[in-house]
Amino acid sequence: MKLTDKQWEKIRDLIPDGEKRADGRGRPWRDKREVLDGILWILKTGAQWSHLPATFPPYQTCHRRFQQWQEQGVMQKVVEALARDLYKRGGVDLSECFIDGSFCMAKKGGSAVGKTKRGKGTKIMAVTDAGGTVLSVSVQSASPHEVKLVEHVLEERFIAPLPVKLIGDKAYDSDPLDENLKQQGIEMVAPHRSNRKKKKTQDGRKLRRYKRRWKVERFFAWLFNYRRCVVRYEYKEENFKAFILLACMLILLKQFMR
Repeated sequence: MKLTDKQWEKIRDLIPDGEKRADGRGRPWRDKREVLDGILWILKTGAQWSHLPATFPPYQTCHRRFQQWQEQGVMQKVVEALARDLYKRGGVDLSECFIDGSFCMAKKGGSAVGKTKRGKGTKIMAVTDAGGTVLSVSVQSASPHEVKLVEHVLEERFIAPLPVKLIGDKAYDSDPLDENLKQQGIEMVAPHRSNRKKKKTQDGRKLRRYKRRWKVERFFAWLFNYRRCVVRYEYKEENFKAFILLACMLILLKQFMR
């Protein structure tokens, strides 16, 4: 897949050019747009780097630039810039946000990998706004309960303002979590588990919001259209998250194409 001219104009200044050597020697850097298109082909197809078609720059070049951009935090900066722009234009609704997590099998192990009944894997956590626009993603071990992963994904958000209400499924029914979020000005809305022993803290009126939780599930459906995000093949969690952020970049860019 390749970016359209309109999409490229939106992010071109956020993608750094290759640094030139002080002595002027060495080969010239390949065009950064061509390299990014090659990386996005890997993201979309889930193929190995060595299978990159000859229509793109050499796979070694694309892989090397991917590593450089990941280490420089380029993907994070691009997504944050797009999210901030959208927020300033009134395209983000924080009145109610949705949270969920999705398990990814980790084929090669590595950091942020944990054991579960489904095998070793990583948990992708995400928060979206009232319209389903992604506001935060994090990559964490799949072993801990999702309740313990909430605050970390909030810390990884793309914009500074916090949600007013955060809506999740029964996995987020936790009085300590409710109290921690309340101290940050966030109201947690989640159905009670059937085995809950303490008194109920939610009422039916608030839980009507739960019916709109499909918006965060839709985000994961969009995310997993990019096959490199479906199964984790990267040993380093930073590399896997870089692919997740690239997918988020493409999803956010669609907001500017309307």
